[in-house]
Amino acid sequence: MALIITEECINCGACEPECPTESITSGDPVYVIDQDTCVECVGSFDEPQCAAVCPVDCCVKP
Repeated sequence: MALIITEECINCGACEPECPTESITSGDPVYVIDQDTCVECVGSFDEPQCAAVCPVDCCVKP
């Protein structure tokens, strides 16, 4: 299952470079996670890196 970015996103850009599958892109008005390529960092990290670096905790499971 992929994570989503909620409307609370402040467009800080912290999450995008942390994604090992390059699943996060700048959207309008908030960043977007590609549901087809997000693997929640399984196989790369112990926890989703977007959620770990998000200053407003808006990278969440749907």
